[in-house]
Amino acid sequence: MKLSDDKIKTILRQNGCKATPQRLTIIKEFARSDKFLRPADLYDKLKQDHPDIGMVTVYRVLGLLDRLGLVCKVHAGGDCHSYKINTAEHHHHLLCSNCRTVINFPCDEPDLEELEAKITRETGFTIKTHILEFVGYCPGCK
Repeated sequence: MKLSDDKIKTILRQNGCKATPQRLTIIKEFARSDKFLRPADLYDKLKQDHPDIGMVTVYRVLGLLDRLGLVCKVHAGGDCHSYKINTAEHHHHLLCSNCRTVINFPCDEPDLEELEAKITRETGFTIKTHILEFVGYCPGCK
């Protein structure tokens, strides 16, 4: 998903958020990458040209983007997550435990939809979305 400045500002305003210069700078830099980035990676890309943006601000903006559904978030080990601009299609992830490669794969598995329906019936829980990640070793690491 390519986010134009106008689109970013519109999404922020529609959700009651200000389009601050720091937010716009972080989002633009983040949207340029086609790889999953840890917050520290994003901060490293920003700090040279934007020394006024701190690590806490990077975490806050990524959290905001996550709440707005604009990012795809994967577990990157320990307490850390990696993020990438969300794509329109629903997908899941294969995560390499060794090199941290993340591979997206689409999944239109009817059994998964049946499982969601069963969970809803049995618990009364309303499911908005789900995250499915398989962790193992990519071909290069195995």
